[in-house]
Amino acid sequence: MTESPRILIIDDDEAIRRTLSTILEEKGYIIDTAKSAEEAIKKSASAYYNLALIDIKLPDIEGIDLLNKLQEISPEMIKIILTGYPSLQNAVKAVNRGADGYLIKPVNIDDLHKMIKKHLKRQEEERRYSEEKVAEFIESRVKEIRTSRKC
Repeated sequence: MTESPRILIIDDDEAIRRTLSTILEEKGYIIDTAKSAEEAIKKSASAYYNLALIDIKLPDIEGIDLLNKLQEISPEMIKIILTGYPSLQNAVKAVNRGADGYLIKPVNIDDLHKMIKKHLKRQEEERRYSEEKVAEFIESRVKEIRTSRKC
């Protein structure tokens, strides 16, 4: 049995962290939280998260700037920006910096859950595809080695 997906909620507002944590835990996700970009970077460097929900306004850096740092630490992590300050400029900037999604606060929980499920499904499909390709490569390499030893 595989472990439930792990989500990191990054928001300086404790009420938002607590509310999202409670709702998403009830849906079966393993939740961790961070109140700053620095804390999120430390946690991401020491633990695996399938997905991060990132507030656009953090006390130490902008959530959009955190996208690149998380990409370096965990390239496969899905990153969704949450903002109470929506603008076309922010949305374009977020997508250009690697955000997989962009939602406006107050977040509609059904929309958030649909987005999370869609991205986690894609992530799992990509992982399975990668595993299949690695297995095919290993099988091919083993045949190649066996053939070269016979010669």
